[in-house]
Amino acid sequence: MSSMNGNRSAFEDEGKPVSIAILGAGNIANAMARTISAMSNDERYRNLVTLHAVASRDERRAAEFANRFTIPVHYGSYEELAEDDDVDLVYIATPHNFHAEQAILCMRNGKNVLVEKSFTANREQADAVLGVAESTGLLCTEAIWTRYMPSRTIIDDLLLSNVIGDVTTVTANLGYPLTGVKRMVDPNLAGGALLDVGIYPLNFIDMVLGPQQLSSLQSSACFFETGVDAQSSTTLHYENGHMGVASCSMLGMSDAQGIVWGSKGYMICNNINNIDGIDIYEDGHRLSRHVDIPQQLTGYEYEVASAANAILDGETQCTEMTHEDTLRLVSLEDNIRDIWGMTYPFED
Repeated sequence: MSSMNGNRSAFEDEGKPVSIAILGAGNIANAMARTISAMSNDERYRNLVTLHAVASRDERRAAEFANRFTIPVHYGSYEELAEDDDVDLVYIATPHNFHAEQAILCMRNGKNVLVEKSFTANREQADAVLGVAESTGLLCTEAIWTRYMPSRTIIDDLLLSNVIGDVTTVTANLGYPLTGVKRMVDPNLAGGALLDVGIYPLNFIDMVLGPQQLSSLQSSACFFETGVDAQSSTTLHYENGHMGVASCSMLGMSDAQGIVWGSKGYMICNNINNIDGIDIYEDGHRLSRHVDIPQQLTGYEYEVASAANAILDGETQCTEMTHEDTLRLVSLEDNIRDIWGMTYPFED
């Protein structure tokens, strides 16, 4: 089912859900397969999406993946997947440095794409991908799950209620010991903490404060023996006086908190990578309120549902993570790496 000119009525007339293929067979691909399988058994989503195919450069690996999740079709090459006329949406789950070429391959074959974060390794690649998206009229969106989760709206509503007063500062951190993961330490795969881990604190700050003009940016990093960033701290100063502080690490585990400072109190968001609760503190550090987050299947279902609904509605981007949002964040990542003087080999 080609969805280049698709709309909700066309899909409904055919009585078919949005057909999804997974490009890649690594850890995040496994998480997405579990998610779509769960969605297929959930009354909220079962008529919205279906998992049709998986592709890996290793056909045996693709076959094992397909068998594990009862996926009807598997391919030993990404080109074969891109040419499958029964695919509406491709979820790209490979290392960052491959995202641009694979998203372009899929879109040039008439497939909408949901590209795992970080969207691309740099702004130049992002511009190329979104240029093809514009020319084809297909959906192209970045899969950073925290942008799509209900916790984002809950935080927005709390801030709009003025529960902590005027926001002044946002701090966020995330750290996991990941140096044992080969791609994380490989500069040829755009490894390092920033694109995998650091993107979450930066997105948390961006979501809370919204798109604003920076007045200055400071950042410093410690580097792994392979030359990629191992941990870093970044301070963002905005023209309106707001400030954001983002820290990340692939050496050790952090408390993963996002904290919003306000003129009347502060808000602590527990685990910014998948917020599981929000605590509101009033003046005097008194806990005044705890807010629970709704139960979820895996947390990835929200980005899948958003992409599927956007396709049905004939949209080319998702409101939760617009093209403008993606370009702003990938440009910020470039600027941070410029401060460090760190480039990837393929950028030379």
